[in-house]
Amino acid sequence: MKIKETHIVPAITEKIRLQEYAVSIFPSLPTKSSLKKTLKKELILLNGQAAKTSDWIKEGQKIELLEPEKPNKKVFTLKLGVIFEDEYLALIHKPAGIPTSGNYFKTITNALPFNLKPSNQKDALPAPLPVHRLDNPTSGILLIAKSKASQVSLNRLFEEKKIIKSYHALVFGNISDALLLKNSIEEKNAETQIEVIDNFQFKNEKLSLVKAFPKTGRTHQIRIHLAENGNPIVGDNLYGKTSENIIKGGLFLAATGLEFIHPETKEIMNFELELPKKFREIKNSAKDT
Repeated sequence: MKIKETHIVPAITEKIRLQEYAVSIFPSLPTKSSLKKTLKKELILLNGQAAKTSDWIKEGQKIELLEPEKPNKKVFTLKLGVIFEDEYLALIHKPAGIPTSGNYFKTITNALPFNLKPSNQKDALPAPLPVHRLDNPTSGILLIAKSKASQVSLNRLFEEKKIIKSYHALVFGNISDALLLKNSIEEKNAETQIEVIDNFQFKNEKLSLVKAFPKTGRTHQIRIHLAENGNPIVGDNLYGKTSENIIKGGLFLAATGLEFIHPETKEIMNFELELPKKFREIKNSAKDT
């Protein structure tokens, strides 16, 4: 196996075992759990021998991290729109109708190696990975990690609610004012802020174009909250009514905005997609109300 990183133990003042010492000496192993998993796979050498958590550390020892063998994974050759990419992360435009991940071949995850460049970082992931999900019928911005450190940092930003996501949705009914929807989902706290963009009529149906800001990340949160408010999203076969599927084009929900602080450069990253074409077509042929 190829050696990925090497660490020479400097002068140390206390006796310490490898399981305590080796946390964070390699950028790709920032936690105790990641260190233990790597030791279990015998991917860490201490002076050329497979290391154990109980090994004592001494000055001058050589600790080496091995490159794991990459699985022979098939790549889904689906061309995606790349919104932004550097050595740490990327943002891609997910099309509707393709799952983010799962036990399928045709997923966004399996298409990422076809669209993104390998990272040059020492802690580069074997393949880029999404750090959140978009529902199968939802299109829009998807955030991708290319290094282990970025993956950990972005996951933490999501947990701390420091990544701002925004969506556009076309819903049935006229919503006149901004809303704060707070109905719990599966007995868990859920909160979605709704801003009204426009009201109009299409094929005798009153519709509203809204912007949604989910403050929590429950499954199908925006779809459930709008449906429970009496304004199901157009094309939502799960939470809408089948009699309301009079407008073709699938689910009218798109992840159009994302704002966060880059985990490495600390720059404010702010991305906003234009309103999808199918939304614009409905809006342009509708009557204002």
